[in-house]
Amino acid sequence: MTAHSRRLVLACAAACAAAPLSALAQPDWPTRPIRIVVAYPAGGVSDVVARALGEKLAERLGTSVVVENKAGAGGSIGMDAVAKAAPDGYTLGFSAISPLVLNPHLGKPPFDPGRDIAPVASVMYSPVLLLGTQALKARDFAGLLADAKAHPGQVRWATSGLASLGHIMLEHIMQGAGVQITHVPYKGGGQQLNDALSGQFEVLSTNAGPAVMAHIRAGKLHPLAVGAPRRLESLPNVPTLQELGLAAANLNSVFGIFAPAATPAPILERLNAEINRALALPDIRARLEAADNVPTGGTAAEFRRQIAAESEGNARIIRAAGIRLN
Repeated sequence: MTAHSRRLVLACAAACAAAPLSALAQPDWPTRPIRIVVAYPAGGVSDVVARALGEKLAERLGTSVVVENKAGAGGSIGMDAVAKAAPDGYTLGFSAISPLVLNPHLGKPPFDPGRDIAPVASVMYSPVLLLGTQALKARDFAGLLADAKAHPGQVRWATSGLASLGHIMLEHIMQGAGVQITHVPYKGGGQQLNDALSGQFEVLSTNAGPAVMAHIRAGKLHPLAVGAPRRLESLPNVPTLQELGLAAANLNSVFGIFAPAATPAPILERLNAEINRALALPDIRARLEAADNVPTGGTAAEFRRQIAAESEGNARIIRAAGIRLN
């Protein structure tokens, strides 16, 4: 375990120590609005989910919940705002875990993920689809690997950017399968998808979503594998990378709620309980599943362990692959 991961575990353990529900009475909280900082632009899936959760928390906690978007730097700007907020339960963050488990291994973030941030609850995971374009002759994952072995470096794999989750997945696949694939990094997903539809490269990795699924149904893209804990209901015949023998590459975008690290444990426990209640509601689950996101939930301790494990795995592959940001 790296020093970063050890700090992450120890700090989160101190901030998120469990307390019995009977001891959670906080008559002075909340007495004013709660702010949820979303680390991504308004209008996206993460923004929609955060606002839906905010509505449920407002109902349960008896106060208003305001969503504020602070996008940029792969989520680090929003999480920095959370890290530097007063630890009083009135500022929360909604983000993928990448600012905690990926960004710190690529540079020095403006906050210490292990010291300054407390995981509150896992909310959802967004599966990562590995898709073939019309430029790829193979129609399944085994065919992709066969092409890559027969023609080293000629198969091109597009991701949303250098050191993105898709790039990390690609490095794991190359290392695990012993193949050489050329990485084509984009700056975001919009142009990447447009170029995929015109066959500018053979393979892309992208998060599941309505637009992508529509292109799959139309036959413009064909799914080869998925990064997810289990197969998707919308693509039941598409295996996970773990099923294909590449467990380390079986990555997906995990999103959750976070708080400043020194937020009192009873408040964190109350928030975790209310978020889990919200995720069990049919309307919340329907909103997530409509975009092929999968509700998660669970304890803060479970979320903390997941974050530490992914951070450690990312550190290893980034070192092995020599990934550097320009």
